[in-house]
Formats: sequence, C-alpha cells, structure tokens
Amino acid sequence: MEAIQYSSYKGGAAGLKRVQLPIPEPKKGEIVVKVEAISLNPFDWKIQAANVRPFLPSKFPFTPCTDIAGEVIKVASDVKKFKVGDKVVAMLPPPNGGGLAEYAAVKATQAVIRPHQVSAAEGASLATAPLTAYQALTGSGGLPKDGSMTHIKNILITAASGGVGHLAVQLAKILAPKSHVTATAGARNIDFVLSLGADEVIDYKTPEGKTLQSPSGKKYDLVVDCAAAGTPWSTFSKVMSEKSKIVFLDPSPKNLWTLIVRKITLSKKKVGILFTAQKSDELEFLVNLIKDEKLRVKIDTVYPFSKAEDAWAKCIDGHATGKIIVET
Repeated sequence: MEAIQYSSYKGGAAGLKRVQLPIPEPKKGEIVVKVEAISLNPFDWKIQAANVRPFLPSKFPFTPCTDIAGEVIKVASDVKKFKVGDKVVAMLPPPNGGGLAEYAAVKATQAVIRPHQVSAAEGASLATAPLTAYQALTGSGGLPKDGSMTHIKNILITAASGGVGHLAVQLAKILAPKSHVTATAGARNIDFVLSLGADEVIDYKTPEGKTLQSPSGKKYDLVVDCAAAGTPWSTFSKVMSEKSKIVFLDPSPKNLWTLIVRKITLSKKKVGILFTAQKSDELEFLVNLIKDEKLRVKIDTVYPFSKAEDAWAKCIDGHATGKIIVET
C-alpha cells in the first residue's frame, strides 16, 4: 500500500514522503480498514512542527493523521462488533498515527459504524474536531449532555468558522438551546457562522473583535477558545462573568501558565485545557447527529490522495472554513 510519512521534525509539506508499506494484518482486538477519506487537523502538522516534542510522535518515520473513514476488510478473530464490509469511522491514537495511508489497522474500540446517510468525507470529519468541540463544551465547559437547564447562559466561541469552531457553535445550541452564543470569525464567514446558529458574530479584525466585546454587552459564562493565535488572558478576563470558565484547546506554554496562575490565585474565573479523549460512545452520538441532520460538517476542500501534500500545506496555512479532507 502507499502511505505518506515524515522522518524528522519540521519540513512542512515538503517534508512528506510517499512510501510503500505492507497492508497491515489485524492484531488481537483490531480491524483493518481500507481508507476512503482522511480528515486533517491542525494538531497533525503541529506534531511535525515539534510543538509537542518530545512526546509526539512516538517514533520516526511517522505516518500522520488519526481521523479516517473506510470499509472493514479484515477482522481479528476476537472482534465481534464488526464484520468485513462494514463502513466505519475511526480515530487512531495520536502517538501512533497511521491515517494518511491506503489501509490502516484500528482497534475495534476506536471505531463506530458509519450509517449510509453519512458520507466518507463527513465520517472522517467526525472524530477529533467534533469530539474536541463536544468535550470542550461538556466535560471541560460544564454543559449538561442531556440538554437540561444550565447556569451557563452566555457562551463565546472563537475561530468559529474553523474545523472545531463551526461544530462547537452547533453543539452549544444543541446542548444548551436557550444559551446565547457569541462567535468570532473573519468578515467573509460571518453569514456562515450565523447560519450555524450563533446569535451574534464579531469580525475578529475589528476593534470589537480584538477586545472580544459582545455587541449586546453580555459577559460570557463559558469561553471555548478555538483560535490558534494566542489572545492574552487579560483580554478574555475583561469579558468573562465573575464565575466563568475558559477552555483552551491549545496546550501552549502560555495557556499552561495561565492555568497555573489561576489555580494558585484561587481565581473565580476558571481555566481548563482540553486534551481530547477517544470515546466511542461520544463518537457514535456525533455520527448519529449527522445522520439525523441535526449537525452538519462544513468541508472546505477535498483533495485526492495524489494531492495530499497540497492538503497538508492548506492545513498549515490555517484559513480553511471547516474541514480539509483527503480521499483515497
């Protein structure tokens, strides 16, 4: 099979190399998937850029990407959940990667059935990004999973047109229907974010956008910061309510320091940093939201496998509206 790897940190798209590898055989508890679509996430290129060095990757050469959709072609004898021919969505462990290839070995516990109503491109989009959005809002953010009443009335979601942000806006409205959602986006994406259910959208390049001031004057009870660029804590603090929480998706040294300082000072304004967990029940919940047309994934661009390097470069560029997909 053909796979795409890199053998050292840095290098960007030019550092990717195409290699021939054996099609994997399923080990105990595994299935082998013929990959139909791969979703690229910013975390994929950040691993290559040494942002989480020395923890990731586990070894070189490394086949990146974790989010795939495809068809089961082999099943280990102890796996009863899947059979050959099943269509699945899977999230591979970040230390191992393996998604940017024609075939992938997947632990059965990390895959769920993909209904026929969900395309391969949509399915591949349903692992890291929506799980991150969902866990930021529920686990870290404190929204109830059953849509029941909550004290969280006003929510801010930054970078709301991106891969995680556009899903976070929709999920906020699903989980807390009566909440008021303020979002930030570029001017060209304001109408798009409003169509997702946001109550108001701020152009991040305007003075209001830079200070994150709600046009309706609201203080935020929950902030989910999906932006790659680091907004200073002082900016967030000014627009947060007295007993509020911010969830950072980027475990940068600056954000880690903000977390430590808030804990030491016993601040009423809480800080959390999300590390997305692989939870098949939550992934299945999200897949069913797509099937039932309650959640939609915005796909920015679909590249053929032969143009995967271009997809990688676009992901690094950071201006995609929604998800970037590679199809085999």
